[in-house]
This record gives sequence, structure tokens and C-alpha cells, in this order.
Amino acid sequence: MFCYQCEQTAKGTGCTTIGVCGKKEEIADLQDLLIHAAQGLSLYAVEARAKGVSAPGLGKFLCEVIFSTLTNVDFDPDRIVALIKETTAKREEVKAKIAAAGGKVDFDEAAAVFTPAGDFAGLVAQGKTVALNADDGENPDIKSLKHIILFGLKGVAAYADHAAILGQEDDAVYAYIEEAMATILRKDLTVDELVALTLKCGEINLRAMELLDFGNTDTYGHPVPTTVPLGAKKGKAILVSGHDLHDLDLILKQTEGKGINVYTHGEMLPCHGYPELKKHAHFHGHYGTAWQNQAKEFAEFPGAIIMTTNCIQQPKEAYQDNIYTTGLVGWPGLTHIADKDFTVAINKALEMDGFTADTDTGTVMVGFARNAVLGVADKIIDAVKNKDIKHFFLVAGCDGAKPGRNYYTEIVEKIPNDCVVMTLACGKFRFFDKQLGDIGGIPRLLDIGQCNDAYSAVQIAVALANAFECGVNDLPLSMILSWYEQKAVAILLTLFHLGITDIRLGPSLPAFITPNVLDVLVKNFNVMPITTPDEDLKAILG
Repeated sequence: MFCYQCEQTAKGTGCTTIGVCGKKEEIADLQDLLIHAAQGLSLYAVEARAKGVSAPGLGKFLCEVIFSTLTNVDFDPDRIVALIKETTAKREEVKAKIAAAGGKVDFDEAAAVFTPAGDFAGLVAQGKTVALNADDGENPDIKSLKHIILFGLKGVAAYADHAAILGQEDDAVYAYIEEAMATILRKDLTVDELVALTLKCGEINLRAMELLDFGNTDTYGHPVPTTVPLGAKKGKAILVSGHDLHDLDLILKQTEGKGINVYTHGEMLPCHGYPELKKHAHFHGHYGTAWQNQAKEFAEFPGAIIMTTNCIQQPKEAYQDNIYTTGLVGWPGLTHIADKDFTVAINKALEMDGFTADTDTGTVMVGFARNAVLGVADKIIDAVKNKDIKHFFLVAGCDGAKPGRNYYTEIVEKIPNDCVVMTLACGKFRFFDKQLGDIGGIPRLLDIGQCNDAYSAVQIAVALANAFECGVNDLPLSMILSWYEQKAVAILLTLFHLGITDIRLGPSLPAFITPNVLDVLVKNFNVMPITTPDEDLKAILG
């Protein structure tokens, strides 16, 4: 195996025996083979579009396939094998339609013609031949750019899949994914062509996040500032982790009147700000963080746990019997709920002890998405003009377990009292419960939402730039981002597409970026690695 798509990759260079995420070697090989199959299907999908051949549902299917290979989503070998076979079967179906329409079907690329092996060992062996570090003699900088695009595509596919679940699709997103997956198979691409394709990935991701934003807000209302308890309430309990609002909505509806309190975990915390979700009386509060204590939190939770979208860490065998997955998530040893009927998890929660007493461990505020923030834009603008607010910091991104992420806690604690901190995604769990006070009634810590709510953050920045008649890069705004997996890569590409500069990124820079490619990013966008909180604050504020 060879995998370096996440920030925590072994030794900062790549996992070669087992993933730091818990991914086994054969799973990594099968995922590489699944991507290979998806690229073959994409070649024919592009040709089908060119010839006007109808292939309904193909774009959405490709998103599901690509999303399945994102860090910590699907580690179930049986499901990955089934996807490989389904992908090649769909390739042959589209190929036949193209041939009937007189289109090109004689592609030379191996991905276009490969036949899955008949047994598990054979499939794993095939996967090893198409690993990310396969020695094909390609220029390292070219390969680096291709991998940036591939990992960005995994993030785009995730957001597009979330949006499609809520009925929001744009064929232009699917067309780009197909085109990019097919294009990175080519051996004649120049650096300039790949840089253009990379920035296009950021543009398409912005559209995917816009679709998801509309799906969330149109279905559940625009988030409003909401106080969320962090303690527990006596009674039976279900914990929902992940990202999927639709799954949470179904769980809330199916547990109505059953005497079960529903809690959020990780990136589900912002869900408490949505009017259509928060109206449920048994939607109690938030339990736990993201990476730091998840194993302990899951082990001690006295009810059923439901994981939507990608998990954070592989659940320990000792407490797998009360954990369920849904959507694309698949892990050996866990019960998967494919039909969205959560009865089995509900019954498990009713069997378990639940919380035996009320506990009060404080509260946090959520719901500061673009509508809430822009609703008080006049107060914010006045505070800036009056110098009550000196600077804005967007401290956002992924959380992780590797040492070095305490930087984000420390910098938030050291940011001066005349500055506002905006945050989103699970990286905020390093500091989400800090009591930072307010500036003239404006909270100094504004939780904008999930990672995909980077769309909201962009809209806030653009609106403020318009109000001050300047560019986003001229605002008193600094972005200090943490990354872990591929959705963060897609968001970073979106920021590049928008021309945003001076981003500080950590805890470490991606292993898949070569020195020459990094030099291009530095020259064009002034991307900087984080240093220390004191040094970075001095550089930002003077």
C-alpha cells in the first residue's frame, strides 16, 4: 500500500504497511483499484457527453464511488469489491451505448479495459499495480499536481453527494468530475494545464458547497444563534456523529415520543442551529469533541451511536456492538443501516442504560452562518470603523490526533480581545468552549458551522469586502487553517480559485506537494506554514 492523502500520514511521507487511520493494506489496494475503475468509467462518460449519449445517474454514481475512498469512509472490503464490479459493469453498459452511437470506444488507457480479477487476492494484487506511488516514470511535479486534483475531487464528490441527498444537483459538477478523472490519466499534460485543472476543481467545489448550502437551508431553514448544552440529560440516548443533516432529521423523527434523547457529536454540533431540527424537544445537546477523546467518549456513551458520512477513528472492537453506520460509511464489525430505518439502533438505545442523571458541563453557541452574521453587518462595520474590532481571524478546518494541533487552541487563547474569531469544521473542538466574551454585543467566537459551511464564510468575507469597497485580501482578515482529509483540500482549492492569499496552513504541509509545486503556491498565493502562535500573531498584527 501507499497512501498519503491525509495530514497524519506516517512520518509525513506516506503510510506503507497500515494507515494511521486504521486502514489495512488490502483496503488501501482495493480503494486504489476502485479509483482506477472510476477513471475508466469517466473516460466513457466524457465520450458519452460528446456524443449525446444518455447515461442517467452516472455522475451521481461516480461521486459515491470517489467519496467512498475518502479518508475514514468505507473500510468494508466486501462493499469496495462490489463497487469495483459495479463500476466496470456500468463502464461496459455506457461503452455499448457509445458504440451504437458511433462514438470512440477504443481507448488505450488500461483503466478503460481492465477486467476485475475473479477472487479477492487477485483484486488486491491488481490494486497494487495502480497504487499512487506506482513507478511509471512520470515527472514528480506532474504527479503531484495530478494527486492534488484527485484528492480535491474526493472532497468535491463528498459535498456533491451530500447535496444530491437533499435533491440539489448540477450536471456541470458531474461533468467536471468525469472530465478531471479522465484527464489525469493522460501522460502529455503540462504543468500549466494541470494548474488550470486544479483551480477549476476549486471553482467546482464552490458550486458543490453552494448546492449543499441551499439543500440544508431550504430544507431545514437558515441557522440561527443557538445555545447548546454540553451536558447530558437523564434518560435513554442516541449519539449521531458525522455530517449528514438528512440522517439526523430521520433519526429525530423516528425517535419522536420514544423517550430517547438525541445528541450530536463532532461535526453534527452546528445542526442545533437549524430551525427545523432544533424544534424537536428530544434533540438535547452535544456530547464529546472530534478527535481528541473520541475513543473514550464512544466507549463511555451509554446508548446507541450512529455514524453518518466519514467516521473520525476506527471504533474499538470492545464497544462495536452499539455502533451503527449509515450512508456510504462501512467498517468491518459494525452494523450498516442501508435503508434509513433506524429501528435496530433505536431498540439498542432502549436496551441500554442511558444516562442515569442530569449533568451540566456548560454550553456553547452555534448558528453564526452567513444570514446570522450579515444580519448584524451594520454593527460589525461600525465596530471596525470605530476600531472596536481590530481584526478578524478565521481559525478553521479539520481536527486530528497527531501532535501539533494544540497550536490552534493556543493561538485562539492569545488573539487580542479586540479581535473576532470565526470558526468552522471539526478543528474548532480544540477551542469551541472557550469563553471569549463579546465586542459591543458581537460574540468574539462565531461558529459558522460544518466544513462545507466554508461557503458561508466566503459569503461573509465577500459581503464585508463590498461594504468596505475593497477586495477580500484587503480586509483585516487572516485565515489560519488546519487540514486533515480531502474535503479540506477541496476547500483550499476553492480559496485559491477565489484568489485569496496569505493563508496559513498546518499542522504540516501536504506530503503530496513537491517543493516545486509548493513554490508555485507560495509565489501565486503566499501560502505559509504555521509557525508558533506568538510568531504568527506578531506577523499578522504587528
